[in-house]
Amino acid sequence: MNSCLYECHVLHARFAPRQHRFLYRIFLFAIDLDELEILPRTAGLFSLGGRTIYSFHDSDFMPTGEPLYPGDFPSTAPAPRAGEPLDSQLTGPPASAATKSSDATTRPEGPPPRPKLKQRVVNYAARHGVDLTGGRIVLVTLPRVFGYLFNPVSFYFCYDRTGAPAAAIAEVTNTFREIKPYFLAPPAQPIAAASQAATNGAPTAFHLRAPKYFYVSPFSDVDVAFDFTLRTPAAKLSVQIDDYIGVDRTLTSTVSGTRHELTASRLAWFTCKYPMITLRIITAIHWQAFRLWCKRVPWFSKAARPNDQREIYRPHQTLQPTDAA
Repeated sequence: MNSCLYECHVLHARFAPRQHRFLYRIFLFAIDLDELEILPRTAGLFSLGGRTIYSFHDSDFMPTGEPLYPGDFPSTAPAPRAGEPLDSQLTGPPASAATKSSDATTRPEGPPPRPKLKQRVVNYAARHGVDLTGGRIVLVTLPRVFGYLFNPVSFYFCYDRTGAPAAAIAEVTNTFREIKPYFLAPPAQPIAAASQAATNGAPTAFHLRAPKYFYVSPFSDVDVAFDFTLRTPAAKLSVQIDDYIGVDRTLTSTVSGTRHELTASRLAWFTCKYPMITLRIITAIHWQAFRLWCKRVPWFSKAARPNDQREIYRPHQTLQPTDAA
């Protein structure tokens, strides 16, 4: 299988306005989305929407068919036509009035069915000019663990029909459960060179620096720049996310891991070695936040700059419009 596990070290190092550093260990799933249906037979503790220790729910990821705060697509994507679903590539152009009339007695009312996760990723990449039709998508993430879900960031590594690395997506989630994907375009090297590098086992690096416009931490303002470097996973996993204020790097976060086969025995061992892993992650986040607060690192309120938080799925009530008094 292409799907596997990565045992990882996660490093966070803050350089300004106070120095702060911590390191912890986790493991992550790397799931080839074409293999989702067979994974429960391979990894006995894993299920699709079930009640096992690890349960994967399609709706937990890439919610592109849902309302987007503040209601606009990124500037690089075309705006949908009036009345057209966000994932219109799947449903096609709006039907004519005559077609709607003839289908009225045979087609049930209500919204069209939600596309599966892989199709949502394919559609999202198409809006950014990348064709993933017939290609593979590998999602590096954690599913729900004992029913509890929390991923600070999930990574999609996308390959075209020839097997060449074609794009990457970093899907960032904050502690308010808001979600914002960042699209990393194809690398500067030609596709043929990228395909040859992948054949030789060399990772392809995707890079993006963009304003965050997202409330991730109370100790970083929303317009700090994210600088992503994501390398296609193979025997090793290597990703890096830096924060920049102007030309100054203020924070670095890295995930580096070693590949292991996704088997029932390996997953059972990691379950014992890293128990309640998602709960441990959210606990560590709050503990480190407390330590930063003790160091008097400046605090930024989420409600202070709602207009600078953009292109966000599942917006928290702090971003919801309120009625005028």
